[in-house]
Amino acid sequence: MGFFVRMLVSALGLWLASRIVPGVEITATGTLLFAALLLGVVNAVVRPVVILLTLPITVLTLGLFLWVVNAAMLGVVAWLLSGFQIAGLGSALLASAIVSITSWLASWHIGPRGRHEVLIIRRD
Repeated sequence: MGFFVRMLVSALGLWLASRIVPGVEITATGTLLFAALLLGVVNAVVRPVVILLTLPITVLTLGLFLWVVNAAMLGVVAWLLSGFQIAGLGSALLASAIVSITSWLASWHIGPRGRHEVLIIRRD
């Protein structure tokens, strides 16, 4: 259940990016959902290897290079899907920021099992 909810959150981020960022185009709803699924797979399989290989650059840039890595993962997904286009690095960076912010905001409310979670603190 958690994977499905996170995939929908990624799809929302990709949809927002396609609406806001010039140069990012997703042609159909099916492509959007498949792009979100594929982005999850690419982030789980390819991204850790790329992060390990670019670790020196990431350290030198104080972690800012991870933004470029995230944009590259979006580029890989766009390269694999014919209905998803990204015009260039600038568009990929902005789209990556939007997808990341959307996922970050959603992670405040979604737990690991895909459920809405609320933290209650009781003070005695």
